[in-house]
Amino acid sequence: MTLNSFSALPPHKVSVAPMMDWTDRHCRFFHRLITQKALLYTEMVTTGALLHGDVPRHLRYNEQEHPVALQLGGSEPADLAACAKLGEAWGYDEINLNCGCPSERVQRGAFGACLMNEATLVMDGVKAMLDSVNQVPVTVKHRIGVDQVESYAFVRDFVGTVAQGGCRTFIVHARNAWLKGLSPKENREIPPLRYDVVYQLKRDFPDLLISINGGITTNPQIEAHLTQVDGVMIGREAYHNPWLMAEWDARFFGQTERALSRDEVEHAMCDYMAQEQAQHGTPWHSLARHLLGLRHGLPGARRWRQVWSDPTLRHLSAHEVSARAREFL
Repeated sequence: MTLNSFSALPPHKVSVAPMMDWTDRHCRFFHRLITQKALLYTEMVTTGALLHGDVPRHLRYNEQEHPVALQLGGSEPADLAACAKLGEAWGYDEINLNCGCPSERVQRGAFGACLMNEATLVMDGVKAMLDSVNQVPVTVKHRIGVDQVESYAFVRDFVGTVAQGGCRTFIVHARNAWLKGLSPKENREIPPLRYDVVYQLKRDFPDLLISINGGITTNPQIEAHLTQVDGVMIGREAYHNPWLMAEWDARFFGQTERALSRDEVEHAMCDYMAQEQAQHGTPWHSLARHLLGLRHGLPGARRWRQVWSDPTLRHLSAHEVSARAREFL
């Protein structure tokens, strides 16, 4: 079995969460223009989609995205092992197992947050994945509890059991997952945040790498959490307010090179959209949605977004639309 080693791990200090329908390869290319160092995650890809579907469609990414992690959804150890091997062959820097998604669709597949009730199965899955790969680390993303189970012992025992399978990195969403009665959106907002539970995990498992996730929206908050745990994962704030990430490389990774400006990022995205349209026939307007938060909070940002979203301008090139949009800034 190949165990994870801290020296081989991607930079978990700050990462962008896997978000269904959002963090596709185009979104990740955009985010990489803003931060060169943060770890980026794919949307969750189910084992069934990889074993019985179009593998290139699900696993293709841009080389500029590294470090990039593949998140898998599944529960059968043999299937997880086969998909982890695929992920390593495609060059992903990490394979992550989803044990945190509370949606009913995921529950019907017997994976996601309901796996927290089956720690031994998760341990077996992690071990099978590690046995199937050579170097790539295998990590687990999970909640702090399921439904009304709020005992710290529950999540402590889950982490302790899964660690026996070889997992050294746990990304912990600091809320319970309520499997009945709440939508995925409500599951991100209604169960109370309990950061102290994640801090306690780090104290109890000092040799594991523990990252925290949930409700974190500012760089000072990230800084505060990093005094207690090893890493911080940001979700929707990174998508809606991506310029939050512009400070990350210097603030959290010590990078001294000049970062791109907003205008340079927008220009680079226009180049990318033109390239995608030329090479793959992907219309630029289907990619521009990821760009809309770039000017968040700036004067004229609302009109800038409206121009980018205007369907009557789709006959123009991305660069032409960008020029029109920037007139309002």
